[in-house]
Amino acid sequence: MKAFFSPSPLFQNTGLALVRVSIGLFLFYHGYEVFNESIMEKYFSWDVFKTEYGPLLVHFGKLAELLAGILFFLGLFTRIAAILTIGVMGYIAFFIGKGVIWYDDQHPFLFMLLSLVFIFTGPGSLALDNLFFNKKK
Repeated sequence: MKAFFSPSPLFQNTGLALVRVSIGLFLFYHGYEVFNESIMEKYFSWDVFKTEYGPLLVHFGKLAELLAGILFFLGLFTRIAAILTIGVMGYIAFFIGKGVIWYDDQHPFLFMLLSLVFIFTGPGSLALDNLFFNKKK
């Protein structure tokens, strides 16, 4: 019980890995919509995307979500995945949405915050980053 109330980390690497994999699955799920024409057509009908480059932005955003989801899930280039996610979700929260991050645009903003955690902490355990980039002296 003492460890639970201690300010020291509790299963930090395992916890980070679980959160990272969960974020990866959510982003993959949303990014996979790029392969569903009917869903993509819905996005194209939004006023914000009724421009010359609207469909390109939608495709880029969905592909970025898909790629970030795969990278987060594998724990490969985790900080790159986090930067991609912050960029896409920031665009969604502040440009597509109204920037009301305490209510309407809360979900993309929370993805941004969680991604920020992985920029500061790294991927946690069970990540390919640890295999490829963790050089022991």
